[in-house]
Amino acid sequence: MARIGAIFNPYTHSPDEFLAAVQSAERAGVGELWLWEDCFRQSGFAAAAAALAQTERLKIGIGIAPMPLRNVALTAMEIATIERLFPGRLLPGVGHGVLTWMGQVGARVASPLTLMREYVPALRGLLAGGQVDVEGRYVTLREVRLDAPPETPPRVYAAAEGPKTLALSGEVADGTVLDSGHTPDEVAVSVAAIRAARAASGRGGDADIVAYVIAAFGTDAEARALADVGDREDPHRRAVWGDAAAVAAGTRAFFDAGVDEVILLPASRTDLDAYYAAVGEVSRIVAGASQA
Repeated sequence: MARIGAIFNPYTHSPDEFLAAVQSAERAGVGELWLWEDCFRQSGFAAAAAALAQTERLKIGIGIAPMPLRNVALTAMEIATIERLFPGRLLPGVGHGVLTWMGQVGARVASPLTLMREYVPALRGLLAGGQVDVEGRYVTLREVRLDAPPETPPRVYAAAEGPKTLALSGEVADGTVLDSGHTPDEVAVSVAAIRAARAASGRGGDADIVAYVIAAFGTDAEARALADVGDREDPHRRAVWGDAAAVAAGTRAFFDAGVDEVILLPASRTDLDAYYAAVGEVSRIVAGASQA
């Protein structure tokens, strides 16, 4: 079934606003609220744990935490702890991180693809409760096993954009996070690459593909959405705007492109209470259409 979620953007809203935003999202019936861990802003896992402690139903996605900043064993410990405290409500994701920022903290790697190829399978193995032994270029684990792995391992998402990373995410991760600003046609190309790579790898099941899409409601919605898209070709195909019904209709093209979930990114100058209320309505419209 097609799913709709929302984002808490650390660039347009401060950490001090986060818990109120989380509670607003749950009241509005938003199913998933996603955040990310950019340098040098709020911690993804600390924020996720705080959000889950304040809510009962809301799922929290981390899309993403940068792999170079975190030893894979530590990431597994963070995820396992949160998953055991709040079963089934964490959606963890990892990615390359912004290379400039990774360089600032001495964590930049020469081959981000090699890091992902080593890191994501090791993370998934640890969360599955197995002993993991890796002697890689970037990941070294020797007889490492979590003392308290999750009873049910959560999906591990990987962020991807370029062709090689898209294919690798399909091969090694459980799902992929696609950034905002793309047209449905561009998203369809990415989806095809992810699913082809997963099939070629021989893994069973299907990838869960999440697409961020800029969205605006209310006064000047079109202008605010297009301002965030920026100077790109076909800007009107890279965002959605209007009332809840119009936004729900606009997401259809992204679902038709093959994604499993559209996560709505608030355009600038957004009141979060009103935004999450509208997202909750979009979610109900989309769910109703999926069941029809």
